[in-house]
Formats: sequence, structure tokens, C-alpha cells
Amino acid sequence: MLLFVVFSLHAQTEEYVRAHYDKQEVKIKMRDGVSLHTTIYSPKDKSQEYPILMMRTPYSCAPYGEENFKGRIGPNQFMVEEGNIFVQQDVRGRWNSEGTYDNMRAYIPNKKGKQVDEASDTYDTIDWLVKNLANNNGNVGTWGISYPGFYATYSLLSGHPALKAVSPQACISDFFFDDFHHNGAFLESYWRAVSLFGYMKDEPVTKPWYAFPDLPSEDQYQFFLDAGPLTNLDEYYKEDNVFWQQIKDHPDYDEFWRSRGIIQHLRDIKPAVMVVGGLFDAEDLYGPFNTYRKIEETSDNYNILVYGPWSHGDWARSTERQAIGNVYFGDNLSRDFQKDYETKFFNHFLKNDGKDEIDFPEASMYDSGSRKWNSYTQWPPKAAEIKSFYLGENQMLSETASADYANKFVSDPSKPVPYSEDIKMVFTPRKYMTDDQRFAARRPDVLVYETEVLTEDMTLSGEILAKLQVATTGTAADWVVKVIDVYPPDAEDYPETQKYLKMDNYHMMVRSEVMRGRFRDGFSDPKAFEANKKVEVDITLQGVNHTFLKGHKLQIQIQSTWFPLIDRNPQTFVPNIYKAKAEDFTKQTHTVFGDSEIQFSVLK
Repeated sequence: MLLFVVFSLHAQTEEYVRAHYDKQEVKIKMRDGVSLHTTIYSPKDKSQEYPILMMRTPYSCAPYGEENFKGRIGPNQFMVEEGNIFVQQDVRGRWNSEGTYDNMRAYIPNKKGKQVDEASDTYDTIDWLVKNLANNNGNVGTWGISYPGFYATYSLLSGHPALKAVSPQACISDFFFDDFHHNGAFLESYWRAVSLFGYMKDEPVTKPWYAFPDLPSEDQYQFFLDAGPLTNLDEYYKEDNVFWQQIKDHPDYDEFWRSRGIIQHLRDIKPAVMVVGGLFDAEDLYGPFNTYRKIEETSDNYNILVYGPWSHGDWARSTERQAIGNVYFGDNLSRDFQKDYETKFFNHFLKNDGKDEIDFPEASMYDSGSRKWNSYTQWPPKAAEIKSFYLGENQMLSETASADYANKFVSDPSKPVPYSEDIKMVFTPRKYMTDDQRFAARRPDVLVYETEVLTEDMTLSGEILAKLQVATTGTAADWVVKVIDVYPPDAEDYPETQKYLKMDNYHMMVRSEVMRGRFRDGFSDPKAFEANKKVEVDITLQGVNHTFLKGHKLQIQIQSTWFPLIDRNPQTFVPNIYKAKAEDFTKQTHTVFGDSEIQFSVLK
């Protein structure tokens, strides 16, 4: 989510940029009179024309001042060395731009008069740039990672004819499903990020106007456990934090959240699009998959998808060995993406005007089990077939449903299941996406089901759908499903493997997701559970491309708490969990029935 963690990157250096680029700062006036701070880096070589590559951001164009250069000005070093005009802009209401900030500003389809949104601001900016920048060739591309990825997606709605190529990367699409919520559950682990988005300012600034809360402990689990109900966190965010108030006042998927989603507006898209994501991105899995899917469904443009074994923004880094936590995936994967995908994509549509052919697959997906790239003509792959497993007796994943069989466990909000063994006060968690899950498998409040040792490889490629058949003694519950790759006893350690661990029997989390049970029949219509009544709770887990190798096992874990990745469910139905009281939090017994079905897309 926070792109400044990506800005400390590779061989782009301040010295190189200063030697090869001129810097200019301008205020571009929007149609309603508001001026947006815009930083422009243009090649010193004026012997040719260049396309414009623009990133719009809420995270600052610093350093400010035309004499101060940043080291990273474009998507990658190859594009900087080749020469392009790079533009960065503080969006409306952020940093050195005028106006009022609106978090995930709603798109206005039929703007009238001086109505504005991020699409009109993008249009007005592009229009000024192509008309006023010397040596530009009239072609514009946009890109961005995370929140800037949201603005890249938004640029597709600008309708400016000069916009030819767009790459939304780890793009936020809807804050009810990305970053701050997953299927209605609040990601308490992201709570500190509320500081970034919640405090407003009255005028342009070049220094931070917000501050992060001073917390009494670096132990994230203990801090949130001691804090108690979410309402107690008001001690740290007062009414002047607009975003915190909005989160609390809108616990359901109401018009406030729906209007801020961007995906529903992606129709009849014209520019070429390359959507990029990380298979182990803890923040924005939902956005890239669904952005690509929606454009594919509604438009006839060039639209491709690239997913590698990356965490948030890893593809923009220069690390030679690509690893997430304890698990290694390959060498130079980010460098190769930057050179062979990102640079070629923008060059083709911005420098060659889309002439000739480029040989990118429709979907380039890294197999995080067999550690190699796969090329697919569509996503999910056409050849994938649905294969169902059921949560059977003796901790077995069975191919036969048994409605008469059930497993029970006690869920205690006062002793919730942690999401990792390595919990500390981080801004946003990352490595847990591939973390060893043995610690959870050995808890009594986590149910475990697994296959026998596989006698041949099994490749899962596409979404996973869990159709749980459950009951609870309470009136509210969360349901968490984790898909685990259990390594064999002879698995060798990687250099990245933590010293206290062994890859022998490592339980690698491949995919996981939570469903806040109150939203099982719709995110706008919360409903209580009827105590001890069997109901279905469906959970869609975002796409995977992972081969469970011969000698490994496929495991499913089911639990009800996942703390403090998500906030604790009181397990007593209340209209608004953000206003739940301490006495609402009750210990309950949950039941998972043997006809619970896990549907995988399996490549034959």
C-alpha cells in the first residue's frame, strides 16, 4: 500500500538522474481552478521526442525544489537509461497540491460544469503536458504501484486521446476488499496506516502534516489484545482523523464504500493495459485480479496480466534472489520483468505507436511451487477443471462428502489464533503470506485436513472457492480458510530460512482468506447466525498458480480468529462491530460439517 517503501530502490541514483535529466516543477490548473503540484524530469538530450510517463500519487513528489533531485523517477532503470519524460503529481488535497483530499474519490460518470474527480484531473494534466512540454511525442502512459496503481486505473476513465498505455500494479480497487478490509473484516494490522489517509490539511505543504500514534508496545498481538474492543482505539485517533471516523461509521458495504470502488466503472477501455500483481501480496491481491477480469469482460482493448512470486511492489526492486519470508522462488525475477515486460510494453505503445507485434502471453503467471513461468491464453486457464475436496474424518481431505460427520472447536476471543509466529508492530505485514503454519496446525482451535502424500504433481491454477457448512453456538463468527503446501521430510533449507526453522515438514501458506460471517448473504446486508443452525458460508480465495509437487501434501486449515491481522469478532451479533463493548465478546463453539467443499481449479 505505501509506495515510499518501494522508492528506496536500485540503480537509479540521484547522481545519474541529475546528470541526464532536467527537473521542472509546475502548478497545473484543473478545470475548477485548483492547482496540482507536478514534477517533470525531461532528458537533457533534446535531439529527439519522448513519450510522457506519469504517476499520480498521494505519497509525495519529494524532494521539492527544482534543485533537489530524487534517485528514482520512473518505473525502472531501463526506461530511465533509454530516455522518457517522467512526470509525478501530488493528487488533489495531498502534499504540495491544492484542494480537498477525498480518500478513494468517487468517480462521476457524467460530469457537468466544474465537477471534478481523479479522471478529470488526469485529463486536465495530460492535456497540459502534451501541449506545453517540449520534445514530447504526444503519447502518454501512466503507471503506479498500490495507491498510485489506483490512480493509474482511474486514468483509464479520463478519455484523453493521448493516453495510450496504462499499467496498474498492485492496484487498490475497493477499500472494502483491499488493504483495510477483506470480505468485510477489518484488517487491524493496517490500523496504523489510518494516520496517512485520515488527517486533512488546508494548504499545500512539503513536510508531513500527520503523525503516527505513539504506542506503548512493539508487540502487535499484545497491544491490540490489551486495547480490547475497537472503540478503545479512539484514544489514538480522535474526530480529526476523518478516515477512522468513516471506517467506524460504515461497517457494511453501503453507498459510501460502493461509490469509491473503481472496478464497476471499467467499461469500453481504449488504452493498452498491463495489470501487474504479486502472488504473495499481503495488501492488494483482489485489485489486480479483478481489474484485469473486469476490463477483459467489458472492453476490446489490449489487456494482459502478469503475476509473479512477489510481495507488495517486489517487481520494482532489484533483489537478485526473490524470496518471501523463508521461501525462495528464483533469481532476477524482478529485473527480468522490468526489462522484458514493463519496458517493452511501454516502448511498444508509446514509442512505436503500437506498430508491429509483441509476443506477451495473455496471462504470465509464475508457478510458485515448481518455480517457473507459465503462459496462458486466458486467465483462469481454459484447461483447468474443478476438483472438489471435502473436510472429512481423521483430518483427511476426502473426495466424498459426509454430511453426518462434523468437527467442533472452541473459539475464544480472549486467546485468538495469531497470524504468524513473528508478530511485531509493523506498518503492514508481508512475510506471513508464505509463513510456516505448523504453529497454527497444533492449536485446538484450528482444524486441519490434508491429503495423503502426493504421488504425482498437482497444479492449482485459478480461484479457490470454499463452501463451508457450519454452525455456531453464538450469533456471529468469522471463518478463515488457509491452503497449505506441506513440504516433505527431506526438504532442504534455503539461505533465507530463519535459523530456528527447518524446511523439513514446513507448512507453507499458499493462499488464505477470511469471511466475516455476518456478510454471508451479502456485504450490504449483515445477518446474525441462528445458534446451532447449519448454514453455508462461501469464501472466494484469490487466484493461485502453484504446483504441489510429488512428495508434498495439500492441507486445509479452518479457524475463526486470525489476530491481529483481522480484528476480533465478538461472536455476539451487534449492529456495528466498531462499537462493540467488552461484554459482547464471548467464547463460542463452532462446528464444521463434513460436506464442506473446497473447490480447486486443477490443471490436467
